[in-house]
Amino acid sequence: MPRTRNVPYTRKRRNKWLKAAKGYWGAKHKLYKTARLAVMKAWVSAYRERKRKKRVFRALWITRINAALQNQNMKYSRFIHALKKQNIELDRKTLAALAYEHPDEFNNLVQRCKTENQL
Repeated sequence: MPRTRNVPYTRKRRNKWLKAAKGYWGAKHKLYKTARLAVMKAWVSAYRERKRKKRVFRALWITRINAALQNQNMKYSRFIHALKKQNIELDRKTLAALAYEHPDEFNNLVQRCKTENQL
């Protein structure tokens, strides 16, 4: 009995990978095997970097808050502790935006935390 090959499905599967590799340089967008490997590696990198992006942005927010606090002679850890004691539930993203875009309001918040620490 002759061997049957499911050509339409095979072509569809291969074109799916080649379509995903559209825009890649060189053989990576023309040859099926290299395109498939390149796309799989890209998906792994994209997954990893989506996780890493969250860490990078949190570090950026903490750096911005700390830079704004140094002008007020206050440490980051003491500031966060004072906020928690006063039940001020602002996340680091909001605090960083406040420090960057509205420094006067941020300084008022810092002064409030300083007076709470002295009591």
